[in-house]
Amino acid sequence: MPEEKPEPGTGCPIRGVLDRIGDQWSLLTLEALETDKKRFNALLREIGDISKQMLSKTLRHLEQDGYIRRTVYPEVPPRVEYELTELGRSFLIPMKALVGWADQNHPEIIRARLRHGTV
Repeated sequence: MPEEKPEPGTGCPIRGVLDRIGDQWSLLTLEALETDKKRFNALLREIGDISKQMLSKTLRHLEQDGYIRRTVYPEVPPRVEYELTELGRSFLIPMKALVGWADQNHPEIIRARLRHGTV
């Protein structure tokens, strides 16, 4: 008897969220959108060392998951802006707590890595 595959999105909610939001660029992208909507090149400049391809992929994933909204204005040339949705805004609260915890504990984490030779 073949093994049944779970319906998409019905697996572990924690893993599904952390896999997407825990990548290298998602938190920085959400943080960049905290204050106002932005265009692609403004995000690229603000985040800094992200490639155009990776920013594009990150924005696409964040939009697919409902954290951001992409708006295309019918102009020549087309203007595209990105902004946080209500879901994205609600994520800023736990995100800031995580960032604060990381800032506070970073020295201890580095010391532990040095003790284990992983830095």
